[in-house]
Amino acid sequence: MKKILLWSVTVALAGFLFGFDTVVISGADQKLQSLWKSSDIYHGTVVMGMALWGTVVGAILGGIPTNRIGRKNTLIWIGLIYTVSAIGSALANDPVTFAIFRFLGGLGVGASTVAAPAYISEIAPAHNRGKLVSMYQFNIVFGILVAFISNFLLSNIGEDAWRWMMGVEAFPAAIYTLLMLTVPKSPRWLLTKSRTDQARQVLNLINPKENVEILIAKIRDEMDNVIAGEHIFMKKYHFPLLLAFLIAFFNQLSGINALLYYAPRIFSEAGLGESSSLLNSMGIGITMVLFTLLGVLLIDKVGRKKLMYIGSIGYIISLALVSCAFFFNWEGLWVPIFLFLFIAAHGVGQGTVIWVFISEIFPNHLRGYGQAFGSSIHWILAAIIPSLVPVLFTKIGAAPVFAFFAFMMLLQLFFVIFVMPETKGVPLEELGKRFLKIRDNNLEVTDFKNAQDKWIK
Repeated sequence: MKKILLWSVTVALAGFLFGFDTVVISGADQKLQSLWKSSDIYHGTVVMGMALWGTVVGAILGGIPTNRIGRKNTLIWIGLIYTVSAIGSALANDPVTFAIFRFLGGLGVGASTVAAPAYISEIAPAHNRGKLVSMYQFNIVFGILVAFISNFLLSNIGEDAWRWMMGVEAFPAAIYTLLMLTVPKSPRWLLTKSRTDQARQVLNLINPKENVEILIAKIRDEMDNVIAGEHIFMKKYHFPLLLAFLIAFFNQLSGINALLYYAPRIFSEAGLGESSSLLNSMGIGITMVLFTLLGVLLIDKVGRKKLMYIGSIGYIISLALVSCAFFFNWEGLWVPIFLFLFIAAHGVGQGTVIWVFISEIFPNHLRGYGQAFGSSIHWILAAIIPSLVPVLFTKIGAAPVFAFFAFMMLLQLFFVIFVMPETKGVPLEELGKRFLKIRDNNLEVTDFKNAQDKWIK
């Protein structure tokens, strides 16, 4: 178990770089717009938004290397991409060059949301798979917190402070790349490539006490139902595809990335000064870390669905209050308090669940492509929504924007109640059977709750 934990933590550090890279731009946001005299539209879509469009491309294409060259090799390349992006962004002297290197970093972010959760889910035991995979999300929010702290500490070192903000990421990116060399390849990926001896060696390392041949037989049993040329858009995969789409769709329609990208600007809109805005941004990072940690501790105990209940209700309340605060011009710390409540709801709910859930619902041979589909939906919306924030705040104001997000979270609550199944504690191969409605011991697995109880016992 110690080796699984070590490898999972190492791979999950891709999430740290994801979080840091995503949010570090917030500290340079208004400085870069002033420096390059960009319009709101150009600044939002090119300077700020280009990394997110890189993330979209990385997510859409990330399933290809994840399945072809493997989860490990893909993650090594991601580490190199982060390193080059950080250095290039720091040295850029014009918005176009800056946007190109930010786009490159986005490729790394998008691909990491495919490869890292897939790898961890494939080495983790079913009973604590949620906790191990959600460490990726914990590292995302830890990276976000470190980025906010880094921006605050570097904000007063001079005119080129933004260069240091962007460039400091190169150090953890290089360390991560070296650490990835120490983890083995995913045994389930090796089996999909018919490299049975190598898979057997890794499985023996993961759990030397377990009968490896039985596990290999179960994995092969799932693969025996595979038809040559299968893809995730086939009719029999429509349900997991729908689940991946909806959880990714609602994740971004909460407004989470819009808040993270523009936290200082949102606090400025609420009447707080620049220094107070950066401090409150750090408070967002601390809140997210604490409540994501709570989600990580609970996900294998109470399950994915209950965390989504909690998060959805928290979203609705907090976003409605933020909207009211802007609409009625409530002064003081009301907006930061309500936004901290929003971040807490995200951390314990969607933030913890999304990457775990998507990594569980597709069969082994299509997991990379399924993960890529869910990630691409997530990042397409993550590119569009933050890009529109400066314009929307100027044209219609913050209150209607946050009211819309609150309404979308009401719809998410309906999704959780009526559509989302619980996947806690079920082996990956059994989940594959459930979603495909394959007969298990001559019984049709249609009652997921009863089937889940049977498998856990």
